[in-house]
Amino acid sequence: MARIKYLFLAISILILMMVACSPALRQTKPTAIPTQMPTSTATQVVQPVSTQPPANLPQTDAEVPRVPVDQAKAAVDSGEAIIVDVRGPTAFEASHVAGARSIPLGEIETDPTGLDLDKNQWIITYCT
Repeated sequence: MARIKYLFLAISILILMMVACSPALRQTKPTAIPTQMPTSTATQVVQPVSTQPPANLPQTDAEVPRVPVDQAKAAVDSGEAIIVDVRGPTAFEASHVAGARSIPLGEIETDPTGLDLDKNQWIITYCT
């Protein structure tokens, strides 16, 4: 009798394995091999940004013109100038010159031509 139980158990396991491995029960479809290579997309050409500063820009801190506070204030009050704080946002939020705009130096260096500034105004920058 015990032998029949073991035989029945072995046959049951064999049947379960056959059903589990049956290709009819597979749930995923095999991937088809493409017969045609995908078409390539156009390569975007990016023009390099010059790493050389324009000749009219100061090359050292000593060459940067300094503007006295009273002269800067008078120019801003008359609309002749705008003050730009080139420090990071955290420093700007902590304190800044009244009426100054925050444009971090990294942003200016990345794309100086893309800044939203009136090029006809005197742009006075500061960082302290």
